[in-house]
Order: sequence, then structure tokens, then C-alpha cells
Amino acid sequence: MLHCSTGLRKSYDWGAVVLFSLVATHADIDLETVAQLSNGSSELASAALTDSSLVSGAVVLATCNRYEIYGETANGADLEAARSALVSQISELSGLNEQLVSRSFATNTGPDVTRHLFAVSAGLDSAVVGEREIAGQVRRALITAQQEGTASSGLVRLFQAASKTAKDVGAQTALGSRGLSIVSVALDLATDLAENDDWSRKKVVVFGTGAYAGATMSLLRERGCTDVSVYSSSGRAEGFVATRGGTALDADTLPAAVAAADVMIGCSGSDNRVEAADLARVRAHSGKPLIAIDLALTHDFDPAVGELDGVELLTLESVRLAAPQEQAESLSQASAIVNGAATSFESEREARSVDTAIVALRRHTMNVLDAEMEKVRARHGCTAAAEEVEFALRRMVKQLLHIPTVRARELAANGQQEEYVAALEALYGIEVEKPQAAPAAECPVDHGQLRSESA
Repeated sequence: MLHCSTGLRKSYDWGAVVLFSLVATHADIDLETVAQLSNGSSELASAALTDSSLVSGAVVLATCNRYEIYGETANGADLEAARSALVSQISELSGLNEQLVSRSFATNTGPDVTRHLFAVSAGLDSAVVGEREIAGQVRRALITAQQEGTASSGLVRLFQAASKTAKDVGAQTALGSRGLSIVSVALDLATDLAENDDWSRKKVVVFGTGAYAGATMSLLRERGCTDVSVYSSSGRAEGFVATRGGTALDADTLPAAVAAADVMIGCSGSDNRVEAADLARVRAHSGKPLIAIDLALTHDFDPAVGELDGVELLTLESVRLAAPQEQAESLSQASAIVNGAATSFESEREARSVDTAIVALRRHTMNVLDAEMEKVRARHGCTAAAEEVEFALRRMVKQLLHIPTVRARELAANGQQEEYVAALEALYGIEVEKPQAAPAAECPVDHGQLRSESA
């Protein structure tokens, strides 16, 4: 209630649906730690919602150089406890101690959550600035969460708005117009290192069948490479090459293909990595150089591969260091679009937060109207006059509520929800209930395994 003598008022938690994110990326920690943290990432969201009532929604974004968890909790006072619950789950799934996990993640809350995800989706926070692949990974992260039932309606709106912002950046700026990506930069590096830069004469072995493997196949074709073999430890190679071309390998045919290869590219992130000793044995009589490109966060190739004679090893760190800088003007334009979209999203979200107060005011007003109409009917019965009076009064009530409703949204957009609610209590004695967390959104869309898509 409003206390006129002191100016104090009752405090409402209008972040009753609070969004937050835990962020571990290439910009803050080494990629090896990011890889260790992301072990078990496909199970995290479901486990968090099952084991903790404090986490009411979760979407996991795991890519080759970032591991981010976007969460929702029903009350701002529970934010730290919700974060701790996620840290505990990550610790259990990854095998890392909780202190290390907690230190590895930066925590975003409030508008910072929106700005960060919008920047990520637009490629502004990537190792290769302006890359377009990340936008697809953001979409797939949402689809996965929807299919698993962990995406709350607030998180769905957040991720959908992020995807729209990425499209706007792509359409309205030159950022990413060169088609740069982690894969393209890696292939450029391989071209520079090779004795012969003609890809049409190279034999390539690709490990993996996920999103990066698909992007790799497309870029190899663009460069004229036709001799591409694909290996998948999970047995998906046949289906993969059926739609993308190439030759499927199995455990029996893999050694000969590696022995003859000029380039091998790791995109799988599986537990079956190529060991240096095995590669040395297979290529003992090859007599030609090999370029090994490891794009998997968890390493498809033993790091010691780079120490073998005649072998050049390129890693995600190599790509990050070699990535060209985008033009300052394009970055400025993209940043302006991202900041504008984030501000608009937050304003709309604030405006929605006062919906319960608007509903309470309308309910109160209509209850008063209904009570008065009962008196009219009791006096005049069900006559045409009573119906005309009711129609006129209801129209009048709607007109009277219009300005308070508009004003409520204006105040909410400016973060002044508490003032509006306090006024309702002071003037009308209306008790406004706190908004409740929305149930997880569902979606029947199928999706591939998280690791294979984000490797």
C-alpha cells in the first residue's frame, strides 16, 4: 500500500518472470575448458527443470566456441539459487568441480541477456565476426528446447526475436556478405599452407555428419573439390552422402582413405578421436604432406598429430587468430540494429509485465458494473430497458478503462510498474497478484542430436 507520510510503497517483483544466462565463450576462457564444460550439454535443460523447481525454462546453446544456458526463474529473489542449480547440474554432467564451473561462466541478467543473445545470433560475438552459421545454431537450440519441453514462452519470444534481428543485420548491412565462417577461414588457411592450391586435385576425408560437416561439404564443392570421403563413428555416413555427395567410409575403409588423403577435416566431436600414433602408422608409406583441420570443440584429432612429420594441424584457435576483421562501418551498423532491437524487445517485455494489473482493474470495474446491473434487473426485471442500460454502461466502462490501460503500458515500458500497482491499491483497494511463470512451450518440430548439430 502507498504510505503518504513516508513515500514508501510496497515492493513488487515485476521480474516475476526473470530471464538470465550463463555464458562461457572463446572470448573469456580457453576452448578446452569450453569443451569440458559442454560435456552432457544435450541433457542439461531437461535435468535442470526436473531437479529444480527454481528453473522454469532453459535453452542450451552449444557451439564450437561457446556454451551458453538461457534460463528463466519465477522470482527475482530466486535468481542466485537458480544459477546455483544450473552450475550443480553442469558440474555433475561434465565431471568438473562446482567452483571451477561457477568461475567459468559469466552471468547476464535483465537487458544484458537480450543484448548478448541478439549480438551472438547476428555474428557480432563470433570468433569469425559476421559468420552466418551461428544464426542457424541459435534457431536449432530453440527447436531442441521446444521439442524437449524446456522452452518457456518468455524464452521462445527471446530466441525468435534474436533470429529476426540476425536476419535484419544480414539484410541491412554488409556484415558477413563475404560469406565468412569458421569453415571458410579454415579452408583458406589450408590453401595457404598447401604446396598446391588447386582443390580439384585434392583428396579430402571429412569426419562427422552434423551442421559443420554439411557446411564443409558445400564449401569444398564451391572450391572445386570432388574427391571427398565421409566417416561417421555413429554410422550416418551413408545417409549423409546420399544427399550431399561424396563416398561413405566405414571402419574398414577409413585407414586407406586417410593414407591417401591430402586434407582431413574433423567436424564430429565424437569420443573416437584420431590418435597420433595411429595416424603415423596408417600414413607410414604415404610420402605426401597432410593438412589436418580440427573444427571439433572436443577434438577429433589428437593434438600430438601436429608434431608428426609432414602433418600441419589447424585448430579452432588457429581459425580465431587468422579471422579477418570486418569493416568498422559494417560493425557499427550491425551494432546499432542489435541495440535497437534489444531495446524494443525489453520495452515490450516490460509492458507485458503489467498485464496482471490491467486484468485486475478490468475485473474490479466489471464486478462493480455487474453488481449495479443486478440491482437494475431486480427492480425492472428482464426488460428491454434493462438491456439497453447494460449495453450503455458496458460501453462506458470500456471507454473509462482505455486511458488507464494505455497509461499502464506506458509506465511499464519505463519500468514504473510499481507506481501503477500502488495507485490501484491506494485508489481502489485492488490487490494485484504477481504474474506467474508461463508453462514451457511445446513444438512438434524434429531435430538432430545437439552435439552433432553444434560440433
